[in-house]
Formats: sequence, C-alpha cells, structure tokens
Amino acid sequence: MTRTRVVAALVMTPVAIAAILLLPTPWMMVAAAAVFLAGLWEWFDLADVDDSLHKWVLLIANLGLMVAIVWASHSREGGTLVLYQVGAIVGIVWWAVALLWLSRFEFGSNHQSWARALKLAAGTLAVVPAWCALTWLHADGPNGHKWLLTSLAAVWAADTGAYFAGRHLGKHKLAPRVSPNKTWEGLLGGVVVGTLVALAFSLLADADPRDLPKVAVIAAASILVSVVGDLFESLLKRHAGKKDSGTLIPGHGGALDRIDAVLAALPVFALGKALFGL
Repeated sequence: MTRTRVVAALVMTPVAIAAILLLPTPWMMVAAAAVFLAGLWEWFDLADVDDSLHKWVLLIANLGLMVAIVWASHSREGGTLVLYQVGAIVGIVWWAVALLWLSRFEFGSNHQSWARALKLAAGTLAVVPAWCALTWLHADGPNGHKWLLTSLAAVWAADTGAYFAGRHLGKHKLAPRVSPNKTWEGLLGGVVVGTLVALAFSLLADADPRDLPKVAVIAAASILVSVVGDLFESLLKRHAGKKDSGTLIPGHGGALDRIDAVLAALPVFALGKALFGL
C-alpha cells in the first residue's frame, strides 16, 4: 500500500503543479472545479445520500452556483474578483462553525433528515468558497499562480511534517474520538514544516524578504485551519462508518481525502494575503 501511495503521489503532484503554473486562470478554474466537485460527490456519500439521481441534482446545483459566480463577475468593462473574495470569507466563517461542530462529536451522527441537510449545506460551504479562494489567488496579479502554489505547498508539506513528527514524537492525542492517530506533536511539526516551505515558495513568488514574517503568519494560520478541514472530514467518515471517502485514487482513498485540508486552508491564505498586502 505504501508503494502504491508513493507512485500515486509521484504522478499527481507534478500534474497539479503543472496545472497551477501553466494553465490560464479560466482553465485552472475548470480543472479545480472538476476536482472539488469529485470531492463533493464523495461528501454526499458520507452524508448518507445513496440515490444517484439525488446526488446528480445536488452536484449540478453546486456547479450552477459556480457558474453563476463566474457569470456575475464578468461585464463589458472586464471582470471583478469581489464575489470570489466574498465567497472566501464565507468559507472562513463556515470553518469556524465546523470547529464548534467538532467539539460535539455526536451532533448530526444519526443522519436524520435535518442532520443530512446540514451536512449537505456544509459540503457546499466547504467546496464553493475554497474554489472561490483558489480563483482569487490564481487571478490576483502576475504572480498569482505562484502564490496559489505556495498555499498548496504549505498544506502538502504540513501533512508530511505532521505524519513524521506524530509518528516519532507523538504522545498527546489531538482529537481521539475523531482521528485517533493525530497528535499535538504532529500538529506542531506540521505547522513548522509547512511554514518553512511556504517561506521558500513565497520567495519564488517574488515576495519581498521583508514580508517573510507576514508570510509565516499567513501560512501558520492556514495550516492550523487546514487541520479543521481534515478533522471534519474524519468526523463525517466516523459518522458514516467509513475509513476513506472513496476509492478514486489508488492508495490514497477518495478525492475528498486528498483535498479536505486544502478546502479549509485556501480561504484563510487568500484573505490573509490580501489583508497583509502581499
């Protein structure tokens, strides 16, 4: 299984980096929408939506929301990123609510109609704002694509750093009921490694060296919130009695298993970058 995971990662990572750096923003938006909506489809399964017709209707509704944002953001005078910025802020608010939800493990666990509705709304609030934040980052200036890569590299590196720090140093459980293998030591290791990687990549994005402390703050904040995304998906899987969100990626589970942390981190990174004027 480990070999399969490594091979899959070696294939996916260069493809993702090439897409971020080489695709123009409109095509990057399309590619990201495809990946995010694949994760949303798996979210429907975790919310106990079994009927394929219902899932297609929900998926098309979310796609329609994305299309509506694109349509409303264009005019004869050009385009605006305002709706994407608002979407990212909505996402940050949602992840604050998700943090509260994590503190109440049993809430929504019985999949009654109201619980299913809340989880479906949560899927939209996780996926669409993350897509808005991704678009905002990629389209914002000549180095937007490099800043998007910086944000993603921070999360990817944090995941690796947390794994090794938790494996070798982990003693104190972070959220034992939700994700028994995560530890506070792993969290700290992930923040440190992810932040260092973000600093390096930000220089490739032509960040002023004097702004590196700002980059560190943004990266650390986005990594911390990314853990909420990871834990919330783990909560959904616990409620659904599943180990993985799907089987789309060999050795890695589903698409949602790969993007859960990214969904939470992107809005924070995008807003932080804007607030600090980077």
